[in-house]
Amino acid sequence: MGASFKELVVWQRAVQLSLEIYKLTGSFPDSERFGLTNQMRRASVSVASNIAEGYGRSTKGEYLQFLGHARGSNGEIETQLVISKALGFGSEKSHCLAEGLSDEVGRMLVVMMNKLKR
Repeated sequence: MGASFKELVVWQRAVQLSLEIYKLTGSFPDSERFGLTNQMRRASVSVASNIAEGYGRSTKGEYLQFLGHARGSNGEIETQLVISKALGFGSEKSHCLAEGLSDEVGRMLVVMMNKLKR
């Protein structure tokens, strides 16, 4: 492993995803401030945070557990993107960017987890 979780491409993409989610939810109605906006922001921050926390743990099993948490939070984001899009919140462009990043992060997490399990 490298010297820092910051070297992980999956962590870098997860940070990009979080930034994109913040931009997207910035255009949501004020009535969603404590609803989807809050949920999506928290879940997106959780993805990158769990990757970082798992990296800093002392065992492979703990790392896998935190990558699993990151994958779960990414699943939350995917679901919330579907709901917010169906409600007409946010631009099509922002949704596409966030969906693409979420898909990429999800695939990368699966690959990482499979490699660690071997």
